[in-house]
Amino acid sequence: MELRIDVQLPLSELERELDALNRRLNQPGDILYDLPCIDINFPDLAFRYREADGEHYIYVEDLKRRCLAGYTVFNRLIELNRRQDKHLRATHSKYAPAYQRRGIASVIYRWWLDAGNCLISGARQSVGAHALWHSLNKHYDLIYVDLRDKTLSYLGNEISGQIREDLHTRMVMFGKNRDLVGFAEDTGMTLP
Repeated sequence: MELRIDVQLPLSELERELDALNRRLNQPGDILYDLPCIDINFPDLAFRYREADGEHYIYVEDLKRRCLAGYTVFNRLIELNRRQDKHLRATHSKYAPAYQRRGIASVIYRWWLDAGNCLISGARQSVGAHALWHSLNKHYDLIYVDLRDKTLSYLGNEISGQIREDLHTRMVMFGKNRDLVGFAEDTGMTLP
């Protein structure tokens, strides 16, 4: 189950971004200051939550080191129509190297999926994001879809390498208590 993997971020750019966000999170008067925490239990980390314009942001603070470990955003996609937008978010995560491969993004994605929300992959993924999706697929159903002209078409649970490489091919992961038929009804996705 490969998908296009070609996202790489320069480390210096990531560090600058996380430092800037951390300053904002600790600057009285900034919109990011004193955000509420969501109930995710992970030693020495606080998960601060913000929703803006239908997008959901989770900033992960290292309480001991007093720095921002990284963040995950559940984004809206302009490729989706209004009906699909109600049920799907694409994830984007950025974490400093010291916080990668520790299960932080995984607990955030699980928090989202356990609430019954669904995810859709972007056109491309990083190696880490790709591995995370396949790890979560052990507990949550994953399908492939074609997203074209704001229309979702079901492709199946397994697809050929050629179809997988098409930029219109996306993965969808179902949240808790969601299934293929209900998802198709909710989003207008065409089934064979």
